[in-house]
Amino acid sequence: MPLRTARAFIAWSHRHLLPPQGAKYAIGVTTEDGTLVGVVTAGRPVSRVLDDGLTIEVTRLATDSTPNACSALLGAAWRAAKAMGYRRLITYTRADEPGTSLHAAGLHRVADHAARHGWDTPSRPHASHGADGVARVLWEITAGAPRHCGGAK
Repeated sequence: MPLRTARAFIAWSHRHLLPPQGAKYAIGVTTEDGTLVGVVTAGRPVSRVLDDGLTIEVTRLATDSTPNACSALLGAAWRAAKAMGYRRLITYTRADEPGTSLHAAGLHRVADHAARHGWDTPSRPHASHGADGVARVLWEITAGAPRHCGGAK
């Protein structure tokens, strides 16, 4: 689907994040009558460490709470990623979100990340750009066996 449409839906429906600036692709899910009920965008991993050319990141997923829309979008995003040659799909959730749809789509919890109160790091110092100070969980699905990184519960 056009990124412009996906961004508009995200702006309208996402609980706590703005639409992403760009994406490799965007996918939507509709009802039988054609009503758009959810979108997912995917692009290069935000983390430089994970940007290996074989990994793609779900940067936003937003729905109107239609049952099973999240799982359908995650499954479609993974199928599209594999068709494009990617071997790993990652995404993050807030630590207080259960990840039910991610489990249903085959993703595995692999790492917990402490809250960051800014973008300033020793390797990349710069001014804060609105980091929200919320702990995050890294999830993944791979074309091979799931990897288990440190920090998973």
